[in-house]
Amino acid sequence: MDQVIIETSRLILRPFYREDAGKVQALAGDKRVSETTLHIPHPYLDGMAEQWIAGHPACWQQKTAVIYAITGKTGGSLMGTVSLVDIQGDQAELGYWLGIDYWGQGYCTEAAKALADFAFSELGINSLIADHLSENPASGKVMEKIGMQYQHNSQKLDRHNRLAEVKVYRLEKVRGTF
Repeated sequence: MDQVIIETSRLILRPFYREDAGKVQALAGDKRVSETTLHIPHPYLDGMAEQWIAGHPACWQQKTAVIYAITGKTGGSLMGTVSLVDIQGDQAELGYWLGIDYWGQGYCTEAAKALADFAFSELGINSLIADHLSENPASGKVMEKIGMQYQHNSQKLDRHNRLAEVKVYRLEKVRGTF
């Protein structure tokens, strides 16, 4: 089965295409974007986006991850990504990032909510977790706006193999709503 396209009032969540690699590199390659995440490297070198995108279809087919391009419904501009990774049974980890031109406009919240709803209604997911760097409270606001509840602080290795403090959130499927 091909990856399903998800539409919201302002967005289309679709699979990434090979042709998106240049835009991914430009968006993710901005140091201000990478500094808000645990894993996006800086500099974001040539070939990294192509390699990342090439792995997505296998993740979908094997049900280990679901990775979407966030695009505008009007104009189709690639804005960033929203994903479910580390899918294990009925649990998954939610992640996302946006290019800086799209920050503060509610796009990330809209995309994350749409993917959470899809996960609960179509993928058999009952529990989502997410975390954000403690110094990136805007990401925590996205989590709270989609109904996630703060759980605890933790530490994870970042892109430099250093321990970084993160805040962990959880969202449980409400029985009978999907």
